[in-house]
Amino acid sequence: TNASKNIERLSSGYRINRAGDDAAGLAISEKMRGQIRGLEQATRNAQDGISLIQTAEGALNETHSILQRMRELAVQAANDTNTATDRANLQAEVDQLVTEIDCIAQNTEFNTTKLLDGNATVTAGLKFQIGANKGQSITLT
Repeated sequence: TNASKNIERLSSGYRINRAGDDAAGLAISEKMRGQIRGLEQATRNAQDGISLIQTAEGALNETHSILQRMRELAVQAANDTNTATDRANLQAEVDQLVTEIDCIAQNTEFNTTKLLDGNATVTAGLKFQIGANKGQSITLT
């Protein structure tokens, strides 16, 4: 009856509760719901992309700091007041810093994808689906 349909609509908060209420409206509604779910997933994908970039950025910032320290050591070693032992100690620190940079490059990863090791997967590009539809993506190279 009409009264029971009206009560059902009021209690559910929906104008369309079943195909018989409005078949065309239901089809449009379902399409829109699918689009919304796609957009919600695209938002999560974009957030994952941001997190990946932030992970790489943190590792690159650390590498930059190490390179600055290596430059300081090189300038210090160029001073003629240093003895051979002094220079050997400075070189030992540089060697340790090189090892640390290598470690950062080999171990920086996001969701098991190595980001800085020169892996072909990363250098060829990482694709992020950031829209609800095909072709709405960004490739990070």
